[in-house]
Amino acid sequence: MKKYLLSILAILTPLLTFAQDAAEKGIDQKIDEAFKPFSDAVGKVIFFEVFEGAPFVIILLVLSAIFFTLYFGFPNIRYFGKAINVVRGKYDDIENHGLGDENAAVDGDIPDTIRDESQDGEVSHFQALATAVSGTVGNGNIAGVALAIALGGPGATFWMIICGLLGMSTKFVECTLGVQYRDVGEDGTVYGGPMYYLSKGLKEKGFGTLGKITAVLFAIFCIGGSFGGGNAAQSNQATIVLKELFDLQSTGAGFWIGVALAVLVGVIIIGGIKRIASVTEKVVPLMAVMYILACLYIIFSNFGLVDDAISLIISEAFNPTAVGVGSLIGVLLVGFKRAAFSNEAGAGSASIAHSAVKTKYSASEGLVALLEPFIDTVVICTMTALVIVIFNFGGYFEYGGDGSGAVFIDGVQFEGAGITSKAFAQYIPYSGVFLTIAVVLFAVSTMISWSYYGLQSWKYLFGRGKVADMVYKILFLLFVIVGAAASMGSIWSFSDAMIFAMVFPNMVGLYFLFPVVKKQLKRFFDAIKAGNS
Repeated sequence: MKKYLLSILAILTPLLTFAQDAAEKGIDQKIDEAFKPFSDAVGKVIFFEVFEGAPFVIILLVLSAIFFTLYFGFPNIRYFGKAINVVRGKYDDIENHGLGDENAAVDGDIPDTIRDESQDGEVSHFQALATAVSGTVGNGNIAGVALAIALGGPGATFWMIICGLLGMSTKFVECTLGVQYRDVGEDGTVYGGPMYYLSKGLKEKGFGTLGKITAVLFAIFCIGGSFGGGNAAQSNQATIVLKELFDLQSTGAGFWIGVALAVLVGVIIIGGIKRIASVTEKVVPLMAVMYILACLYIIFSNFGLVDDAISLIISEAFNPTAVGVGSLIGVLLVGFKRAAFSNEAGAGSASIAHSAVKTKYSASEGLVALLEPFIDTVVICTMTALVIVIFNFGGYFEYGGDGSGAVFIDGVQFEGAGITSKAFAQYIPYSGVFLTIAVVLFAVSTMISWSYYGLQSWKYLFGRGKVADMVYKILFLLFVIVGAAASMGSIWSFSDAMIFAMVFPNMVGLYFLFPVVKKQLKRFFDAIKAGNS
């Protein structure tokens, strides 16, 4: 632990010297001013519209999720129970010993070597799920939901839920492929994700050049996503609640909070996927349970308003009245955008974490992965939304706000996690402390998971050497500080763009390779039947 801390401090020492000279010059503002033009430009490129108010990338996500749901016969519903059983370890014997694997020879495996091959992987199903969930369950669930409601009103919640349910099918497809086409190094280290199923999978189909191009594009966008949505957006929201809790008014407060977060995150990420998994398997369930219990307390304390809140969410989904949202299409897009940012279904990022699982049946981990959007969006995002909607029955702010995600409560501007914090404060004494802890834990867990995603993409582009790894980690830690210092608007614009940019190359792989997923699903189910006979 000591050597990790010393390494991070060595990396950040030049920043501390710089901060000492610039803290009195409004360093937060200077960072924001430098970052905003770049953020705006990237956003305009990624979210190009096919018609007014309808970015192509959102339409692509929605239609693809519908297609995969129909093609696989509603796996989000039919296989929900099996997914839970896989996480529980019910089929561990089958996975470890290849029981009933009649298709092994067809897949190029020699039956006598199946037992040895089954040891590929570094983490358990539960650890892979916890790592991936920690990458999706983050401040998108607290700040992102508040942003969606502030912009699109209560109706945005309905479309977030629909997006979460459909996204379960997309997540199943991409995470099955992540395991199917992963690389395993000589030391047992696993390398997986869209970079590998694009390059290897498309080559199998006779499109090797296309596979290489899309794999490189994905890796570039994923690195950007790790710096943005998986990092800067998280430290940004953690900083907002910390500054509010401690009433920090200094122009350099965000910078210094960012430095502290960078040290904390750096100590963890230097340890690699096993250290990340060991942290996330403990932190993620704990923080999720704590947050859910707090939401349930508020919901049940106002149980008489729950049916009114649900009715408002449904009615506003089809007849939105939020200022500036415009129409059904407008509120639908707000809901889908925020849900897709939160659960990342279609972006392909989670398949990087899932590819490290110990299994010889790729579809088993695909089933585990479909639980992610359900936990993230259908459960946690919905609870946050109910808390905010119930809170605003008191008429504290106008839906639509200023049109950029901020609202005014008692004449004071609030945005993102600040809105959720006000809602919690209405019902739970000292909730400011609790929510600050929750936001910081969500932020840190998301950052450490995304550091792994980005590093795997970095390795794909620049090799697997220690120097390349350290360069990436230094850049990653710098973006922790940038996110803490810059404004929410510029950070979230950049973060949205980077997360959604990953969709374009990833979808190429999913559409070429979804028949492989169907074959692997049958292979796993055949093994279960043989094992139970």
